[in-house]
Amino acid sequence: MLRKKLIFSALGLLVAFWAMGQAKLVQKVTKKGNEIVIPYEKYVLPNGLTLIIHEDHSDPIVHVDVTYHVGSAREEIKKSGFAHFFEHMMFQGSDNVADEEHFKIVTEAGGTLNGTTNRDRTNYFETLPANQLEVALWLEADRMGFLLDAVTQKKFEVQRATVKNERGQNYDNRPYGLVQENVAKNLYPYGHPYSWLTIGYVEDLDRVDVNDLKNFFLRWYGPNNAVLTVAGDVNPKEVVKLVEKYFGSIPRGPEVKNMPPMLAKLDKDRYVSFEDNYIRFPLLAMVFPVPQAYSADETALDCLAEILGQGKNSILYQKMVKTQQALQASTFNSTSELAGEFSFQVIPSQGKNLAEMEKMLREAIAEFEKRGVTDDDVKKFVAKQEANFVNRLSSVSGKASLLAAYQTFTGNANYITEELKRIRSLKKEDVIRVYNQYIKGKPAVILSYYPKGQRNLIAAEDNYTIDKSGYVAPDYGYAGLKYNKPKDNFDRSKKPAPGPNPVVKVPKVWRSELNSGIQILGTQNNEIPTVTLLLSLKKGGHLNLYPEKAGTADLLEDMMNEGTENYTAEQFSQELEKLGSSISVGVGDEGLEFRVQCLKKNLDKTLKLFEERLYRSKFTNEDFERIKKQNLQALKNRQTQATFIASDVYGKLLHGFKEIRAYDNAGTIETYEKITLDDVRYLHEMANLKPGKVSGNLVIVGDITDKEILPKLAFLGKVGKGTPADDTPEARQGFRFKYTPEPIQPIAKTQIYLIDKPKSAQSEIRIGYVTPAVKFDALGESYKISLMNYILGGAFNSRINLNLREDKGWTYGARSSFIAGDYDMRYTASGGIKIQATDSAVFEFMKEIRNYAESGITEKELAFTKSSIGQSEALRYETSFQKASFLNRILTYNLPTNFTEKQNEILKNISKSEIDALAKKYLPYNNMAIVVVGDKNVVGKGLMRLGYQITELDVNGKVLVEDLAKAEAEKARLEAEKAKAEAEKARLEAEKAKAEAEAAAQKGKKKKKDRKKKKAKDAEATQ
Repeated sequence: MLRKKLIFSALGLLVAFWAMGQAKLVQKVTKKGNEIVIPYEKYVLPNGLTLIIHEDHSDPIVHVDVTYHVGSAREEIKKSGFAHFFEHMMFQGSDNVADEEHFKIVTEAGGTLNGTTNRDRTNYFETLPANQLEVALWLEADRMGFLLDAVTQKKFEVQRATVKNERGQNYDNRPYGLVQENVAKNLYPYGHPYSWLTIGYVEDLDRVDVNDLKNFFLRWYGPNNAVLTVAGDVNPKEVVKLVEKYFGSIPRGPEVKNMPPMLAKLDKDRYVSFEDNYIRFPLLAMVFPVPQAYSADETALDCLAEILGQGKNSILYQKMVKTQQALQASTFNSTSELAGEFSFQVIPSQGKNLAEMEKMLREAIAEFEKRGVTDDDVKKFVAKQEANFVNRLSSVSGKASLLAAYQTFTGNANYITEELKRIRSLKKEDVIRVYNQYIKGKPAVILSYYPKGQRNLIAAEDNYTIDKSGYVAPDYGYAGLKYNKPKDNFDRSKKPAPGPNPVVKVPKVWRSELNSGIQILGTQNNEIPTVTLLLSLKKGGHLNLYPEKAGTADLLEDMMNEGTENYTAEQFSQELEKLGSSISVGVGDEGLEFRVQCLKKNLDKTLKLFEERLYRSKFTNEDFERIKKQNLQALKNRQTQATFIASDVYGKLLHGFKEIRAYDNAGTIETYEKITLDDVRYLHEMANLKPGKVSGNLVIVGDITDKEILPKLAFLGKVGKGTPADDTPEARQGFRFKYTPEPIQPIAKTQIYLIDKPKSAQSEIRIGYVTPAVKFDALGESYKISLMNYILGGAFNSRINLNLREDKGWTYGARSSFIAGDYDMRYTASGGIKIQATDSAVFEFMKEIRNYAESGITEKELAFTKSSIGQSEALRYETSFQKASFLNRILTYNLPTNFTEKQNEILKNISKSEIDALAKKYLPYNNMAIVVVGDKNVVGKGLMRLGYQITELDVNGKVLVEDLAKAEAEKARLEAEKAKAEAEKARLEAEKAKAEAEAAAQKGKKKKKDRKKKKAKDAEATQ
């Protein structure tokens, strides 16, 4: 009997032990044939954690995603921004992970990581070499179960400052950055979970303390409110064991129920307005309430948005953009868990007001009713959506994020089959039905977003005021929350050792050459049924121009994405959309670049369109005038942005105004206005786009062999050894066939160049120089210099970023880089900085650069650099575009196909003394330009205290004041002399007044005396 009791007792302990952490398999999905599906296994742990595992051995990498079902929708009025704030706090260390170690550990392991927050969820994710899986799970489990004791008031304050800077950089200080915030608060009732943005309000962040934040974590960050997704080169059984070990003992959190849909309701059109200091052109937004994500009507609404305002065939493009009434006009259906928004946005052409835009927009919507929905509309939409799904499956991160989202919001990780079914079954009648149900004759929020001082441009006077009465804060259950730490039977403080280094599969390549001179490099990749082509030409680029023609390459790029001899731009776009393919043309420094992507089954039809685009561009005057006008307006708008001004002026200072590389591809307003259609045609001729004459590099990546693809490229030239295209002699002023760089003038001394940006919330800083002594060499000096910079400003855990972001909280991010090209190498340190800290940030930037140049790297930092960069190779070749970029680099610089192996040897053998010597040589801190764009009234005096000469420039880089300190001193001297002169004048006037007063007094005395004498004399005469 006693023996039975002991047995039962032991069984009870065993059951209790397994109940702590044993995962239960609840679903397994496999792929059948060619269906679009993501195979996975789904488990649930006793503490409620959902685990999804996708096994994919195509690349030696693993992606770990933890999605918590909490976003800004779980916040309250006056406590906004918590979910996003906590995204930052979750990277600040936990019991067993030191401060700032999370980024360091993942980066040192060769991985990448981040976190994102939206209205409905927060996710944290890492992509690492597969041997680092256990490290990733240990990190994620530690911040899920052991975070709060490591959250200090100091960390809280620093991250609060960082979030404020993020808001300043991405919202308050960015043109049109507050459009969505103004829409949200006027569309939804006061207190609705979507009535504020995820970033929150600064005043709310100032209002809360660290205990509020801890309660938010305790309420929402339990394992039962999370989905853990592991995808990649893994063994599911091993994953389950590791997850049970690290996550199984974390106690279940409070119950979290899904929130019901909460669609916005409007009884009439709501006209509201907002003034933005950072824009030149107004914007009209018209937003209709629609159902939430994953609703039965979502797909039809997506299709409706595409017909109305997406692409060159859309109604808005044809009616408003092509007719040059609007600079931009678009429509999109944005859905979240609780509600959706069907939005129109229009930026009018110069001289147009928003009342005119609203009238045209309503006419365009009415035009849709007459036009209706065609079979082609639906066919294009379905093809495009299917292609999008296939392309998202090209990376483990893409597959993991889909699985996590589906599980979080639908409870079915295999919802991709439902979504594709809904897309494929879409009928044109469905699109008409949702239009009638949600758009036709329905009220909307109509936002007039106008430039400073131009309220006359609004669509109509405001007729809506937010009603705050009746709001009752929801009870989210924060009372009585307790922090229960997990109890383990192992030492969690020991970081797991990684497994054996994975074997990195560098793509196997094949080579060929066409008789036109095109060099071909390809690799077969059968993970997904797609083909990607990248054709880079050697002429017709930005460097074929002199500065007076800057912007011509930008116009050529846009013109080559328009119509051809046999297709209008709309017809060409329509044919591509039917195939789910894309063909884009870009213009870089050297020449044109064509990028083609398609499903393999549609390759032949796509190549026919590629041939048309390549050889048969049709440069019409109508297209040219329209595009030039629109681009010119866009350029004027860009020149209001501090980031653009800083980079533009910085380039001119380093290279000089005579150097074309000092100018952005878009040129300047002055150069752009002078460009003619003949200029564009001439640059196109320089590219030598003629059958059999094209010269350049072609990269091919996809589910295809060289034997399959080469015969299909006959339109480029026959396979075989040949000669490059004939050179065309320079024949036109302002153009050059062969680029020769202008001499670089060395910087005599470090000084500050200040551009005034009144009332800016942040300053933009650029610091650096350029040297012709170093050019790109993947196996030489420039590669070693990039290794040297990694710990200074290249990694998240770099000295610069840790100082300015993590320690000081002055910026959302600060960095530095060395960019080497064919002609020289540029060093740049940069960041967007809180305006009040501008002078201190410049000091800290220069301090870090100086210290690194003088003292070099530490042995610990060198080990980190070698580990991080060395192990990251596993992540380099996953997607088609990553492979294409890798191969294009080999062709462009004539590199051996195994050059990465040689780079790894350099990395492995580089020494501290070599890094130190490079830092000392290539960080000339006494010979750098410092560009600051910010409010002079706020930053000027502080910058003067740094001791550098300060030259004030205008937004185009022209000198306004040669030496601001001297000018200010001279101004002060003149003002002092003026004050002294005025004081002397006042003294003399006072003396004069005194003398006059004394004289008057004397005169008065004399008169009085005379009167007295006269009176006495008169009296005597009377007697």
